[in-house]
Amino acid sequence: FTLLELIVVIIILGILATLGFTQYSKQVESSRTAEAKVRLGLMRQLANEYYLKNGSLDGIQDSDIGGSWTCTSDGFYACRMGSVTSTRIDLIADRCTSNGKVPNASRRYLFYLFYTPSTGASSWGCNYTDDGSPCGF
Repeated sequence: FTLLELIVVIIILGILATLGFTQYSKQVESSRTAEAKVRLGLMRQLANEYYLKNGSLDGIQDSDIGGSWTCTSDGFYACRMGSVTSTRIDLIADRCTSNGKVPNASRRYLFYLFYTPSTGASSWGCNYTDDGSPCGF
């Protein structure tokens, strides 16, 4: 091999490694959304119980459904309530960019669930907070 051929091979391997690492990082972050789905699902269940007990969602608090506004070392997300009406609740999992488990996210996003207890309708979504674009995982 000449030096030029060796340099070309190293450059090609570097490009392939970069692409592979990017895809790996996306896959890892995508798997972490399972934690958000589980926690938001539990919050949905508790919100449903609150709705059945009270007939509406009026007066519901984060503490009623296990919501927390802070990132802790035991999770990748801070899960909390968003907007609430008497018949609909928005549940939000905010990806920790600090104070959570390591590694923290390099880009903050919100994974959310819109839930209407009276009909059982749910809608999931995810958006980056810096530009509002969809997360894509």
